[in-house]
Amino acid sequence: MAGEPSATMEERTEEFRNRYNQVKAEIAKVIVGHDEIVHGVLTCLFVGGHALLEGVPGLGKTLLVRTLADALSLDFNRIQFTPDLMPADILGTNIVMEAPDGQRMFQFQRGPIFSQIVLADEINRATPKTQSALLEAMQEHSVTVGGTIHRLKEPFFVMATQNPIEQEGTYPLPEAQLDRFLFKLVVGYSTRDELSTILDRTTRGERPKAEKVMDGETMLRFQDLVRDVIIAPHVQDYAIRLALATHPEGPFAAAATNQYVRWGSSPRGVQTLVLAAKVRALLDGRYNVSFEDLRRVYLPSLRHRVLLNFEAQAEGIDPDDVLLKVLDSVSEKSEERASAVA
Repeated sequence: MAGEPSATMEERTEEFRNRYNQVKAEIAKVIVGHDEIVHGVLTCLFVGGHALLEGVPGLGKTLLVRTLADALSLDFNRIQFTPDLMPADILGTNIVMEAPDGQRMFQFQRGPIFSQIVLADEINRATPKTQSALLEAMQEHSVTVGGTIHRLKEPFFVMATQNPIEQEGTYPLPEAQLDRFLFKLVVGYSTRDELSTILDRTTRGERPKAEKVMDGETMLRFQDLVRDVIIAPHVQDYAIRLALATHPEGPFAAAATNQYVRWGSSPRGVQTLVLAAKVRALLDGRYNVSFEDLRRVYLPSLRHRVLLNFEAQAEGIDPDDVLLKVLDSVSEKSEERASAVA
């Protein structure tokens, strides 16, 4: 009897790994390389969070999200963010409709946010007012218009792209919105071999397309499985201290934190660390989170939740530089446990 739950967990984990690899294989038909970026996006999906992809134009960020939508049986909408985009263009609005008997009434016309995968393309080109229209949808999975709450269909994901190069007509994302993204993924350049494969696929008439291999119900079931993965108290404490180490002048603050950080991670940061680490554990065939799982998801989980001070900006230091120093400074064994052993 005691072996039945573990056997069930083994079967669920094996199914998770198989379906994960199926989706990844379909994406690989279209997207060349960027394995860590693909893994980061899939982690967001299986956790139930949103992803922000940052990179210069032409690296395939939009194509990746479109390909992901092709591999999943989920509703998909793309919103092109521009400076003149208004909140109603995203959420929808009440319009006056005339009934057959001549009476007029308000009817809610849904906007493109009412989809299961929403691509917010070049999100930093919209004004802060328009960007804030996503806050409720991303956190509560609902939209409030005219005092009426409209629920979004589950599962619901926002995949946003932005260009890091400062140009006219761009607006920095508010910290409150950045914090609602599970991961911030930095998309880099392709290698020599990857560029060769890209040219072979795009200049010789080939048009590969991903096939649908997973539906929304399966995705929700896997999100529940991720939360069933165990994390031991001492490993969870390590995750907590990794987040607390980003708080300047705090009891766990690292030297780099006190020197370069103005504001540290919110509680969402440590929640992200734990959930993303659970996905890593499942992919390795384990049902418990390790220290290494946490370290592997540290940068994408926290790089957008750390606000640097003027000194860091003046010296050209970015959040990844600071977080790597913080990661090196935090011991797996807490001070209380270390003293108890001594």
